[in-house]
Amino acid sequence: MTRLVRQRLGGALAAVFGASIVSFVILRAVPGNPARLILGPLAHQDAVDRLAKSLGLDDPLPVQYWHYITHFAVGDWGYSYVAGDTVSHLILSRLAASAELGLLAFAWAFVAAVGLALFVTYRRRPLSDGVVRALASVSLGTPQFWLGLVLLMVFSQALGWFPGPDGRLSPNVAPPPHATGFYTVDALLAGQLGTFANAVWHLILPAFCLGFFVFGYLMRLLRANLLEVSREPYLIVARGKGLDRFRAFRRHALPNAFLPTLTASGLLLAQLLAGSVLVEAVFNWPGIGAFVVASIQRQDYGVVQTFILLSAVAYVVVNLAVDVLYGVIDPRVRAAAATTREAGR
Repeated sequence: MTRLVRQRLGGALAAVFGASIVSFVILRAVPGNPARLILGPLAHQDAVDRLAKSLGLDDPLPVQYWHYITHFAVGDWGYSYVAGDTVSHLILSRLAASAELGLLAFAWAFVAAVGLALFVTYRRRPLSDGVVRALASVSLGTPQFWLGLVLLMVFSQALGWFPGPDGRLSPNVAPPPHATGFYTVDALLAGQLGTFANAVWHLILPAFCLGFFVFGYLMRLLRANLLEVSREPYLIVARGKGLDRFRAFRRHALPNAFLPTLTASGLLLAQLLAGSVLVEAVFNWPGIGAFVVASIQRQDYGVVQTFILLSAVAYVVVNLAVDVLYGVIDPRVRAAAATTREAGR
């Protein structure tokens, strides 16, 4: 297992390195002079040249890349002259909002998908299977922004059960003391149960909207894999050894069918953590997705470059965790790693 982790970690570092090079080169190939953007179109060329020199923009590309990657590693992500703040503060203050929403959306979608897939494949009732498959099809074919608008009109405007697009808290509720950036966690740490309830209240509709597609995708994937695995002969052997149907299904069918779902879950979780522009716009959620789109339009490339690299790190970390879980769930992965280790001796 240790060798497997080292191998995956080496590949993860290589992926982050490649993503950093790609983002660095592409953004510098985009037309436009950052110094000119900072000083404005009426600035004299001599002032633009002096600023470009002070920013290191006239250095060779390898030198610029070295400065960029070393500063990123120590948390110095630069300064946004467009927004008038450090890039780290601009991104981290919004990344927590997107991560809190994305984690809750993934949690309910994952639990509901696994539960319903197990239910319909174990019971094998045509009616329940048809209803669940229809629900999954609806989730895959429903645009997120349309679903968000419908949820707001029905459950907020018509019924009044949930708040409107107020952001993370109601206007009359102050944010809890900052600890993690997650309002629910920070409110619990501060003992502010009212703020916690208000934060959860504001999370429900956008989390449901964001996770609806994930639910349908994972449910259909796991259901199909469970149906395929349930026909394998080893389940008949397990039943012949005295295991009841549910224990044989849970101990032998589910782990083998779950591996493709685990891979898809890792990719979807990383995507949700990076934010969703449409859902954040509909619910007025102060997340990272809409902010990065606005930064692209304003040519604030320091923010865009940092976000690209952070997204790559998120994808790599999540998929590294998935690879490690593969080794825990599937003994064949551990056996392959052990065989490779023995062959290398």
